[in-house]
Amino acid sequence: MTAEIIDIRTDRNDALDQACAVLSRGFPVAIPTETVYGLAADATNPSAITRIYETKGRPRFNPLICHMADVAMAERYASFDPISRRLAEAFWPGPLTLILPLIPESGIHPLATAGLDTVGIRLPLGFAADLIRAFGKPLAAPSANTSGKVSPTSAGHVAGDLGSKLKLILDGGASSVGVESTIVRVEGETVRLLRPGGVAAEEIEALIGRAVIRPEGPAAIIEAPGMLASHYAPSAAVRLNATHVAPGEALIRLGSDPIEGIEQAKAVFDLSPSGDLAEAAANLFDYLKKADAVGATRIAVTAIPDTGLGEAINDRLVRAAAPRE
Repeated sequence: MTAEIIDIRTDRNDALDQACAVLSRGFPVAIPTETVYGLAADATNPSAITRIYETKGRPRFNPLICHMADVAMAERYASFDPISRRLAEAFWPGPLTLILPLIPESGIHPLATAGLDTVGIRLPLGFAADLIRAFGKPLAAPSANTSGKVSPTSAGHVAGDLGSKLKLILDGGASSVGVESTIVRVEGETVRLLRPGGVAAEEIEALIGRAVIRPEGPAAIIEAPGMLASHYAPSAAVRLNATHVAPGEALIRLGSDPIEGIEQAKAVFDLSPSGDLAEAAANLFDYLKKADAVGATRIAVTAIPDTGLGEAINDRLVRAAAPRE
């Protein structure tokens, strides 16, 4: 089986019709979102959710984010506290996921939540929201890649990885944000950051008027996607905070400062020559894949500022560089 690829920019109605047909039969569809490409399936259908896990090779203790068309749909499946509602009003639709208590008998299958009594909910921008609205049910949608590998930001990335396992890939061009959503959980007056992402923690702090609690060390309990120690990893080893390049290494850099040994790099990729972190985030996964493809023995990555979207970039890089199982 080779996946059919439909360009939503030229065949939007056909893409909606065919995607709804595939989803209704309980199969996943690769869809474009502003963060990364998602592997979407009916969040209420256990067979469909099982196919997500099987297609990705994803551990079933790792919960899935459920994507909604609008706040009204989200309210049918989860309950909102006042702070979560403020966050939703400020950042939805967009790259923010809220961990919320499930409403009893909501219909979201326990396989999607890994048996937890909470659910991660996000409202995506653009075509994905239109698809959910047309389908009429929430879509569970992790990134459309083999579990633990680099996330896809183009239809080509999905096709190269999972194309033989899927029936349909929808092509919406390159993802504009380029890293997954920020995930937060509100507990009383406390807001915990479970995964940095496309909404900077500083933006959340400015809205709520208090510090967001960041994790200390590896998570003991997996409450949300993206919390595994090793994740987002290319085949080549990754070396962080590089100040020089060794022979045979590919280099991923930020900005144009001189790097010792750059002339012996197998390839050089600049996330943003001007040092713009939004541009760097949008390029991160694509450049990790490209650096991996040149056959480098290792990928050296220069230091990234740990502010704004740099926090999300560094989170992905630390997990990419972590020891592999």
